[in-house]
Amino acid sequence: MAARSNFRDAKVVALGGGHGLYATLSALRLLTPNIEAIVTVADDGGSSGRLREEFDILPPGDLRMALSALCDDGEWGLTWRDVLQYRFDSDGPLNGHSLGNLLITGVWDLLDDPVRGLELVGRLLDIKGAVLPMAATPLRIEADITDSDGDRTISGQVAVATCKAEIKRVRIVPEHPPAVQEAIDAILDADWVIFGPGSWFTSVIPHLLVPDLYEALISTAARRALIINLVPDDETRSLTASDHVRSFQEHAPSLTLDAVLIDENTDIEWDDLRAVAADTGADVVARPLADRHHPDRHDPLFLASALRELLNNDSGTTDGSHR
Repeated sequence: MAARSNFRDAKVVALGGGHGLYATLSALRLLTPNIEAIVTVADDGGSSGRLREEFDILPPGDLRMALSALCDDGEWGLTWRDVLQYRFDSDGPLNGHSLGNLLITGVWDLLDDPVRGLELVGRLLDIKGAVLPMAATPLRIEADITDSDGDRTISGQVAVATCKAEIKRVRIVPEHPPAVQEAIDAILDADWVIFGPGSWFTSVIPHLLVPDLYEALISTAARRALIINLVPDDETRSLTASDHVRSFQEHAPSLTLDAVLIDENTDIEWDDLRAVAADTGADVVARPLADRHHPDRHDPLFLASALRELLNNDSGTTDGSHR
């Protein structure tokens, strides 16, 4: 697909979940209204996990976060964003539930269609773009890990996210979940596909494991960028920036990248990262990305500036790292 004439026309698909995807969407919405978020559906903890188990539905929490990130800037949109994000604090059964999770659950029950339900809630917030689940059924994550007990397999998003072990590889159950056709169409029609940042093994990598999504990611003419996390978390405490790219390759050996975006102040072996990125076909793009007051968070304006540089580059090449 030929790139659109400028970044305002670019069609961008962002894949991930939780706070990492929220950061990417908050930046992208400053650049283009043509955004489609494809969101993980493996959460099994907290309010989402309780609703998933009780109603046998997709976990709504990460989808709610993506809707909130794309809401309109006006009083209407911001008010409904706050309503969606409101969380009950009580001694009763509603304690810990997000109002947005309950709203999405109710809409799904009425419409019996997750995609239409998310579109309806998105219209309520007057969002820019669309939010789609990465699969039509809730998924379970399994991980092969190494810890003090040796090599073993653990199951469940919460268990994997909090294991504090060396994670070797992850899988999804079922292995061949039904795809969401709208998500596949969005990837095939995109100019750019953005992976991350976010919880690496429970929010980013799972998108590569849905077979129909993976085939679309390989087939699309879109360019592809991977955003590296600012700081390690429980899932990635043993991973360097280069290890993130290696892990991406191991889980998606047929998928190439065009850019690996990383904060320029990251303390890493830059030559190693450039070499590993080159194996995927990517340039390393190092720019200021971190919030100066909260260095573990992406600054939406800094991230938007870096993404604008990518989206506005017709050739798909960059000037590489500053190092």
